[in-house]
Amino acid sequence: MTRQFFSRLPLAGVLAAVGLSSAMSAAVATELDAEAIERGKAASTTCIACHQADGSGMNIPGGESWPRLAGLDRDYLVAQLKAFKDGSRNNASMLAFATMLNDEQMVDVASYYASLPVPKIEAPEVDEDLLKHGEKLATKGDWSRYIVACASCHGPGSQGNGSTFPALAGQHPGYIAQQITAWKEETRQNDPQNLMASIAKRMDDRDVEAVSAWLAAQPVKGQE
Repeated sequence: MTRQFFSRLPLAGVLAAVGLSSAMSAAVATELDAEAIERGKAASTTCIACHQADGSGMNIPGGESWPRLAGLDRDYLVAQLKAFKDGSRNNASMLAFATMLNDEQMVDVASYYASLPVPKIEAPEVDEDLLKHGEKLATKGDWSRYIVACASCHGPGSQGNGSTFPALAGQHPGYIAQQITAWKEETRQNDPQNLMASIAKRMDDRDVEAVSAWLAAQPVKGQE
């Protein structure tokens, strides 16, 4: 079934409402429990093959990419595991892993990855004009096409905004592109108010490549 997208007029209002709720969430500091981190470390052994021991993930040019998990918000990570489990994110491998975890174990694994220092990833070199286009989309958007700037929801520098909008800076470009495509194709449907789906549908291939490349090249707070 095709999902309903925002009409043009109320989009700013939806952004304001979503931004307010995420700001309130960001104001509440996430306390990471030491025992949960240790339990999560033990449970994360099955995650290492794709996400690496340091949580840095992998980016395979022209192939599948796995996200950096290190340093991401704990509650965001829990929400994604639940989304894989309930099918609102469609990924056969992650469905299998998420199904193995109960709610407490999800919090443990998420706590472990949230506690890790953020490793620096090697963003591939791309054309300067493409990077400039990506910077414009990420920081200012393109309101002539109703494409909202990434920073509007993901925070200044796209460093993340509470448990709803993850950090995009320093994330693998292939993974970012995969997720935009997933929203376009509606194989990912866990965005608040269908916001990402509506934006992704308005982006062409060059937009996706450009914004993914620029975000990947940005520094991350707390990076090693």
